[in-house]
Amino acid sequence: MALSMHKESLNNKQMDSSKYVRYTPEQVEALERVYNECPKPSSLRRQQLIRECPILSNIEPKQIKVWFQNRRCREKQRKEASRLQTVNRKLTAMNKLLMEENDRLQKQVSHLVYENGYMKQQLQTQNPTPRHPQRDANNPAGLLTIAEETLAEFLSKATGTAVDWVQMIGMKPGPDSIGIVAVSRNCSGVAARACGLVSLEPTKVAEILKDRPSWYRDCRCIDVLSIIPTANGGTIELIYMQTYAPTTLAAARDFWTLRYTTSLEDGSLVICERSLTSSTGGPTGPPTTSFVRAEMLPSGFLIRPCDGGGSIIHIVDHVDLDVWSVPEVLRPLYESSKILAQKMTIAALRHIRQIAQETNGEIQYGGGRQPAVLRTFSQRLCRGFNDAVNGFVDDGWSLMGSDGVEDVTIMINSSPGKFFGSQYNTSMVPSFGGGVLCAKASMLLQSVPPALLVRFLREHRSEWADYGIDTYSAACLKPNPYTVPCARPSGFPSSQVILPLAHTVEHEEFLEVVRLEGQAFTPEDVALARDMYLLQLCSGIDENAVGACAQLVFAPIDESFADNAPLLPSGFRVIPLDSKPVMDGPGAARTLDLASTLEVGPGSNRSTGDGEPNSYNLRSVLTIAFQFTFENHLRDDVASMARQYVRSVVGSVQRVAMAIAPSRFSPGLGPKSLPGSPEALTLARWICRSYRIHTGGELLRADSQSGDTLLKQLWNHSDAIMCCSLKTNASPVFTFANQAGLDMLETTLVALQDIMLDKILDEAGRKSLCAEFSKIMQQGFAHLPAGICVSSMGRPVSYEQAIVWKVVDDDNDDAANHCLGLMFVNWSFV
Repeated sequence: MALSMHKESLNNKQMDSSKYVRYTPEQVEALERVYNECPKPSSLRRQQLIRECPILSNIEPKQIKVWFQNRRCREKQRKEASRLQTVNRKLTAMNKLLMEENDRLQKQVSHLVYENGYMKQQLQTQNPTPRHPQRDANNPAGLLTIAEETLAEFLSKATGTAVDWVQMIGMKPGPDSIGIVAVSRNCSGVAARACGLVSLEPTKVAEILKDRPSWYRDCRCIDVLSIIPTANGGTIELIYMQTYAPTTLAAARDFWTLRYTTSLEDGSLVICERSLTSSTGGPTGPPTTSFVRAEMLPSGFLIRPCDGGGSIIHIVDHVDLDVWSVPEVLRPLYESSKILAQKMTIAALRHIRQIAQETNGEIQYGGGRQPAVLRTFSQRLCRGFNDAVNGFVDDGWSLMGSDGVEDVTIMINSSPGKFFGSQYNTSMVPSFGGGVLCAKASMLLQSVPPALLVRFLREHRSEWADYGIDTYSAACLKPNPYTVPCARPSGFPSSQVILPLAHTVEHEEFLEVVRLEGQAFTPEDVALARDMYLLQLCSGIDENAVGACAQLVFAPIDESFADNAPLLPSGFRVIPLDSKPVMDGPGAARTLDLASTLEVGPGSNRSTGDGEPNSYNLRSVLTIAFQFTFENHLRDDVASMARQYVRSVVGSVQRVAMAIAPSRFSPGLGPKSLPGSPEALTLARWICRSYRIHTGGELLRADSQSGDTLLKQLWNHSDAIMCCSLKTNASPVFTFANQAGLDMLETTLVALQDIMLDKILDEAGRKSLCAEFSKIMQQGFAHLPAGICVSSMGRPVSYEQAIVWKVVDDDNDDAANHCLGLMFVNWSFV
């Protein structure tokens, strides 16, 4: 007994002493080498390490394990400390911005009080604005005077009270926010301002911001016609800039400006700009033909170095777009400070943040593409689409005669020289004569959220696209294109798979490759059908972004998809004109009852009841443009096909727009609209009652037994609940899914009916369901093990368990030729 206690005492002493092992520098170096290769070595690897390194032979394997645990803990603490330091720097800088904003608001209050006291005197002593004498471009002193006046006015807007700024809705400051964004109220023209923090040095930020075409998608070209150095080390530039019109219903704008770059005493960089007009003086700009001359009031960028690195940026955009030169229905587009903020001010800040995170290695892209290459693809898609919408004469575009109806405009470009070195490619223009044809149209939409419409067009291409036309478009990449197809051949349904390529920091823009699987041009080609590919850019699909334009642009590509691949973009653009919500508008996660509203037939009932108020009143303008290549001898045929196709697309979009218009749903349903038909209520009751009968459990709470309450609880259930019909010699087809089910399948109720059960289950899931099918038919239910299924977009979805039960009607008979209920528990995207 004493001997046993003695041995135990010795063992305890050895264990205690082993807790305090001191490693020599050579031992630490050896362990660090292994840690760099494998931070978490296995037991076998640790034993191998002891055998291979004699200097570690006196250390227990358990202590080696403890050393690696401590090393990983120190590494985690170091990374966390670094992250907290970064957040602290951001919060410090943001706090500085907020304090400055508070000071500015206090000054604004004092300024308004002063103005109120002397308003009558100012009104009585109004004097016309003195006209400055004409200042010659060859007179640097005169231009410097204009530049200094521009600098003072810009700084008063950026940090002072020259404009009555109102914080933009949804733009809250914080360490991860884009910054502080404000828009003007009751000022001449439209203006927007933003303050933000980026991790780039001021000189780099200034270089990026001066390259306006790289971040301002509406900028067609910018020409620096003269550069004049100043005595203080700055530069004065005379700039001519052309911008695209956003729609076919208005003319494009151009600007003739003076840009002044200088530095302040505190080390800040300033880039300010304003238009040169008869009132400001200065040289006269180039004449315009296809453009309306707009005015840029003092605007620019204030870039201040930040303690600890990085920069604080103040951006001001202030323009007068000559609103009276556009049709009255489009004037809200040119009078909205929110739209200006989204298109210019926020776009500049987002672009800089994107480059900063790419430079710091915070963003990883797949496919081996460099971020600059992916940005170039996005710019080329936007530029090609804008060129198609505007159809400038100096690019070689000319108007083609109509067929007597003015709803679709056809323009052609037969100037091969215009395509060299642009987003087009010489391979698109046949060597024996041809060119590019564009069919475009614009229409006004009522009560249709732009983001929701574009998201639907992106996810459900089969609702509007003609795959025969897609095949013809893809033929421009081949030496021997197909003959002209007839529009809307109504055949060969196929699925699309969206392959993500890149996205911006805040996910407001997506670049992706769309694979159209197994398309055939004619019935004889079905056996030889091959996949087609589109490069697609989708932006503005966040319904909470105020004033944001939603856009879907795509171009056919081949399998090689080289960095200099030819692109011929087509697509949709939806621009909000005004928004007047009566009550809370629809949320971003809303899925609508498209199944009933898209039904076509004399018996279809599209109203939701008389006297119901509209919960959302939104007007927007939709612009559609499709481009095709043609050979000279087929030009008229291609034009006829393109005109007919665009009319068909317009009809499809109108049908979809009518279906998703929130005004067709009762506002009492809240942000997530429910399928409230009597059939839906009955089916919900059958699903829940059958679950209780077969499993003995409750699918929903016991207090939700009334029709509307039961349907609402089923619709908002956290697990994915679906119902599919079973028919003889046919695959099970989904007929209903709750909100979680639609989210899991990444679809809507209208497209749900095209999804078959065996298409979403993997092989193991299908085998498991087949094995349990007889049990389901006899006992009424079965549990399937955890597995993987696939959404309609091709994304894998994991689930912990699936419950399948037989749905019966009120008389306990199999409902509607057998119906199965399914519930996927705790699902998530892999």
